[in-house]
Amino acid sequence: MNTTKIKTALTIAGSDSCGGAGIQADIKTMTMNGVYAMSAITALTAQNTTGVRAISEVTPEFLGQQLDAVFEDIFPDAVKIGMVASSELIRVIAEKLRFYQAKNIVVDPVMVATSGSALLKTDAIDTLTNELLPLATLVTPNIPEAEILSGRTIQTADDMCAAAKKIGDTYTCAVLLKGGHSINDANDLLYTDGAFQWFEGKRIQTDNTHGTGCTLSSAIASNLAKKYPLDESVHRAKEYISGALAAGLNLGKGSGPMLHCYLLK
Repeated sequence: MNTTKIKTALTIAGSDSCGGAGIQADIKTMTMNGVYAMSAITALTAQNTTGVRAISEVTPEFLGQQLDAVFEDIFPDAVKIGMVASSELIRVIAEKLRFYQAKNIVVDPVMVATSGSALLKTDAIDTLTNELLPLATLVTPNIPEAEILSGRTIQTADDMCAAAKKIGDTYTCAVLLKGGHSINDANDLLYTDGAFQWFEGKRIQTDNTHGTGCTLSSAIASNLAKKYPLDESVHRAKEYISGALAAGLNLGKGSGPMLHCYLLK
């Protein structure tokens, strides 16, 4: 009997009912980047391209059951963690990752949606930094998130370097600080093992950027699962997301999603 060998990746995140971000974006991205995608859902959201209407969290017990079910049967080669709104859920994730000795953990510290809606409770930030970031292989904050995590104001490329170093040294993880939000165009900064590496990107003129953070972190996790080095995983992920944005999908009345399956066109 022929068997197909494929790497696996797990996304731990919230569901996006419009499909452009969260679990749905992660699964599309992982599939298009050549890995078998699995999921553990932290919350259901009622949202579309104009904003988040409601969030319904799963219980910590149920999240734990989801994670046990995955790890006990199909051990993931990489784990991507996205929206986790409460301290209780973050603690469950950290406990399970330690117990199963998970590897290639990419944390996207989702605090605010593209639409501007808050997605992380204030008291959960401390739990995120204390429990989850020390387990991470890579954390992928945008500028506002990095300001919160580093306690520094970021206005220049030098500020990005200082903030990335502060986060990486404090939590002993690699940091990919995303340079959007009008700072340093679309260039991202990777800080790992005491060294800096810039990844230049071409800014694509589009208002449809819903789910870009989810997509980038999932693409990186996918490539780590396939055993690419961290810098090559970041490079490949940026190539993928640039193509998905440039495909020019235009859906919804707000900040629309990108075309995750552009490679199938």
